Parts: sequence; C-alpha cells; structure tokens
Amino acid sequence: MDIAKKIAEELKIKVWQVEAVIKLIDEGNTIPFIARYRKEQHGTLDDEQLRNLDERLTYLRNLEERKETVLASIEEQGKLTDELKAQILAAQTQVVLEDLYRPYRPKRRTRATIAKEKGLEGLANIILLQMTNKPLEEEAAAYIDEEKEVATAEEAIQGAKDIIAEIIADEADYRMAIRKTTMEKGMLTSVAKDAEVKSVYENYYEFESKLSKLSGYQVLAINRGEKEKILTVKVEAPEEDILRYLNKKVIVKENPNTTPCLTETIEDSYSRLIAPSIEREIRSDLTEKAEDGAIKVFGKNLEQLLMQPPIAGKVVLGWDPAFRTGCKLAVVDETGKVLDTIVVYPTEPQKKVAETKRIVKNMIEKYNISLISVGNGTASRESEQVIVEMLKEINKPVQYIITNEAGASVYSASKLATEEFPNFDVGQRSAVSIARRLQDPLAELVKIDPKSIGVGQYQHDMNQKKLSEALGNVVEDCVNNVGVDVNTASVSLLEYVSGISKAIAKNIVAYREENGKFTNRKQLLKVAKLGPKAFEQCAGFMRISDGDNPLDGTSVHPESYETAAELLTSLGYKVDDIIKELEKPGRDPRDEMPKPILRTDVMEMKDLTEGMILKGTVRNVIDFGAFVDIGVHQDGLVHISQLTDKKFVKHPLDVVSVGDIVEVQVLSVDIAKKRIQLSMIL
Repeated sequence: MDIAKKIAEELKIKVWQVEAVIKLIDEGNTIPFIARYRKEQHGTLDDEQLRNLDERLTYLRNLEERKETVLASIEEQGKLTDELKAQILAAQTQVVLEDLYRPYRPKRRTRATIAKEKGLEGLANIILLQMTNKPLEEEAAAYIDEEKEVATAEEAIQGAKDIIAEIIADEADYRMAIRKTTMEKGMLTSVAKDAEVKSVYENYYEFESKLSKLSGYQVLAINRGEKEKILTVKVEAPEEDILRYLNKKVIVKENPNTTPCLTETIEDSYSRLIAPSIEREIRSDLTEKAEDGAIKVFGKNLEQLLMQPPIAGKVVLGWDPAFRTGCKLAVVDETGKVLDTIVVYPTEPQKKVAETKRIVKNMIEKYNISLISVGNGTASRESEQVIVEMLKEINKPVQYIITNEAGASVYSASKLATEEFPNFDVGQRSAVSIARRLQDPLAELVKIDPKSIGVGQYQHDMNQKKLSEALGNVVEDCVNNVGVDVNTASVSLLEYVSGISKAIAKNIVAYREENGKFTNRKQLLKVAKLGPKAFEQCAGFMRISDGDNPLDGTSVHPESYETAAELLTSLGYKVDDIIKELEKPGRDPRDEMPKPILRTDVMEMKDLTEGMILKGTVRNVIDFGAFVDIGVHQDGLVHISQLTDKKFVKHPLDVVSVGDIVEVQVLSVDIAKKRIQLSMIL
C-alpha cells in the first residue's frame, strides 16, 4: 500500500505534504512543533490536519505490519496462494484483513475440528460440491468408524455439516456481504429487564432504530444501560435476506440428495457462528464510532474551556461555597500567589451573614480585591445572594462571576495539590483553584485530569487510553498555541510543552529554584536531560520576559533569530523595538466581564416555572444539545431542536460554545428525575 497516497486521498491534501510530515514525524518532531515551525515544509497544515494525519499513519502502518504477520502465518501452513496474497496486500482495513485470515487463524477445538479429527472432511466435501447421486446415508456409511467414535451414518452427516458450517462462516466474501446487509437493513432494539424500575434509561425501555440511523449518544447510553443490567439489547438482522443470499452462494446445483442438508447447514452456520460474531463486530464498530464522535466533541469543549481569555492584573477572591462546613475563601494576588485563606458561614445552618460580610469587606479593603470568583456547586446561589447584598454596601468597583468548579475537588485532593499546598486542607486548595481559574484558565486547568473537567459525556465508559491520548493532544495544542512563561509555569503546564517530558518539567522547575530566573532561552540547555533535540522542540514555546533578548519573549524560534534580526534591520528597526509589541498580552483578556446573573426568586428547581426566562452559562455541549447552568444546582438541557429557528443545526457546536452566556426559556421541569428542559428560541 502506498500509505502517503492513501492518506492524501483521505484528507484531501497533496502527497508531497503527507510525505513531508511523515519524514518530520519519523525524525522525532512533535505535532505542535511541526505545525508552528515547519510550515514551509508541509504547506501550512494546521494542528487538526496534522493530528489526523498522524493517527492515520499509525493505523495504516499497524495494518501493514499485521499483513506481514498474517502472510507469514498462512505461508507457514502451506496454504498461501497468489490470489489470497493479492487480496491480503490489497486490504484497506483491519476488518477486511481479519476476514481473509479467519479460515487460517489457529483455532481452539471446535465442532468442525473434532469432526475433521474423525475423518469426516471427505464427506463434507462431497456434500459441499453437490456431486453425489446417492442418498447421503449411503455416502455416509463409508465413514462409520467405531475407533473414531462415528457410530452411525447420522453422526457422520452431522460431523460433515459442522465442517461445512464453519467453512461458510469463515468465507470472507460472505461475511463482508452479511455485515453490509445487516448494517443497511438491520435494527437495534433495547427493552427494560424490569419496566417498573425507574431509571435514566426510560427512553430505551422499548426502543428500536435502524442500525444505520443510530446516533452516537444513543449507542453510548444503551451500552451503559446494558452494562448496568437495566436493558437487554439485541441486533435484529434481516435474516431472510441473508439466508437467501447464502443459499444462492452455497447451493449452486439442484440436488435432492444434498440440498436439504445444505439448507439446514446454512441456517445453523448463520445462527450459531455468523450472526453472534457479526452482531459483536457491528456493536463494537458502532461503539468505536460513537466514542470517536464523543471524544471529538469532548475535545472541542475542552479546547474552548482552556482557551478562555485570562483575566490578568486583578487580585481575586476564590469562594468555594458550602452549607454545614462553611464557605472556604482564598485571596490570590495578580500572579496567583496565595495571600490569605479563611472559612465563613453565611449559609444554613449557621447563617452568619453579618459576620461574613464584615470579614469579606475587610479582606477587600486589605488586599484591594477587585474580583470574586464563586464556585457553581452546592450553596452557590445562597452565597451569590450574600455577595450581591454586600457589594451594594461598599463603594468599591468589585465584580463577581460564577465559575465552573468541575474538577476542583478532584484537584484539591490530588497528590499535586498536596505538594503545592502541603499546609492547606482540601477546601482551601479548592478555593485557590476557583480563584486562579479566572486569572489563567489554561494554567490552572492543566492540573486536572481532563476527564474530570465536566465537559464530556459518558467519559468513564469509553476506551480510556484513546480518550486520554485525544484529550492530552488537545491540552498540548492549547498550551503550545499560547506558549508558557518559563519562569512562572508549573510542572503541570511545562510537561505539555512540545518536547518536554514530566521528568524534564520537574528539572526545569528545580533549576529555576536553585539558580533563579532564566534570563535567556539558551540556559534551558543547562537543565538536566534537556538535550539539543528537546531544546529544538520546546524553545519557541518557552517565553522569557525582561530577559537578555527581547526575542526570547516571542514565538520566534532561536533558529530564526539571525533572520529576524536581518529582517528588522532591513526595515529600519532594532530588536529592542519589539518590546513595544510585547507589552500587548499574547491573548486578549476580556475587556468586560460578563454581567452577573442573579434572580433572587430562583434558587432551586422547585422555584422554576414553565415559560420563565433566565440567563445562564453553557457548561457542556454534546451531540444532542447543550447543558446550561441557570443557578439551581441542576443544569438544564437545551435540545438541538431548541437552539435556534434561524437555520438547520448539524451539531450544537455550530451554535454554542462552553462558557457562552445565553438567554433561555423554561419548557418543563421534572423534579423527580432532576431534568430541566430549556429553549433558546424565545
């Protein structure tokens, strides 16, 4: 297979571009480095195209490797023909390759292998070739052998049928045709094991859909319901069509002696060997496609969350709300350094509102706090009410924002948080995380396992290796698109930089602590284990402000400094002139905060009424809609059909993104099921 040509056709790019990228990957270059610093070699392919190319390259190389193994195995058996070899070499997918290999794959003992051991292969061939003009009982009589435990003609015929059934089941062309017919015409059904049991899977208690029409989220929901033993799931294939096809293929002559036997054998082969196997394959394929789709959406949501603009230059009060144990507060300065922590009790059961206001007002005055970041978890709305009342009582421009705290508790109990704040309890760490998320979402959120950030769906049911790799790639692309300040970046942030491993990230921080700030990029070469190749990959993404060379604070790679200096000189500038540009942040911070969303009459689900119009924040986007936080602890769903009436919506991501502030109308509220249906069509 010409891998470069095939990838070029699939991705609709030029063959020379694919060949250039393959060469760069094989030389040990990372995708972010290739995307940013080798554009002229591959024709400006973007991160996503490069990731897709890399993924297909890995798949097709594994396929070619598997072909070699399969060919060697069949050749060793002495069964490799020129025709079979050509079919194997032409296989474009793992499924086709495994279909071709199936008859030659070493098997455990089956009914067919036992029949072969009894010497019944000859009888099977007679029946399959449909040549005999004698009744089968007479043909079978010659195969009766007490020593081989074939006592009667019926036993001999049954053994021959077992051999034929396996031959039919192993025929690659038949399997491909049956798989295609099943996918085109088959149905997937699910029923409740106990219809009286209430669950989140009630939509699937009596469900059926054409396999070809199933949505990814339906597949994942049904899989989970089956795993939790609530649903019984089945693929219903077009059996009559399939048996008609097999009969036409196998029974090529009208022979009254063999036709009845072959008809029975075909039915047995399909029901016992083919159907269960094809059902497993189809469900596995549906699951894989559904997971890939869900991972892609998860990645887009994660990217939008990570790439939210930072709010720089503000002292922030992080507020982790709670009832009984009190609200944990943490003040962090403009650089994210923790200045103070305290616990206040403005909510039930203590309800020390006056005391809380006094304490927070003093903190605002003492530390010049200009922003309060309130976690959106339990007691969030109750805390918000107190904050709004308090802000009306002070003559200082202090704003507040409700911040998605998903994953904050995971981070605060992690080993990383313990190392970062050994003297803090989990509540204090959580409050710090909630504050820092506003100052630089990317720098803070990289400390949390992406699966715990709360912008995916069914993440715990998926292939965890594939999910982790995909989300890791998203984080890596985001970090490298933005770049990192090598003098302030944490180990968690540094390890996502192109060419930097966790061990090297720790060494960078250790070097910084021992020797003080880096003043130029070349000093990175003094860091343990950071050799020339790692330096080449990471240098352009490492930023050093106020250092020896202004270019060290830009995305210009050290390999291009000489060229950059020549260009500036030819234009009549000096390198120092670049400092003016560096005064502009790498990412535009929000000019204006989203206005606080507050309704004192809406605190819990029971306060919602149909027709009520509210503002909320998009917390998660999925295949069938978007979940919006309207401040009642339970996010409401805006179904894809309720996102807009202005145009056809192919996917919710075309209309909304994580973090958007949207206006919604309440369609229905189901307190028992904790479901809120919303609409953005007002």
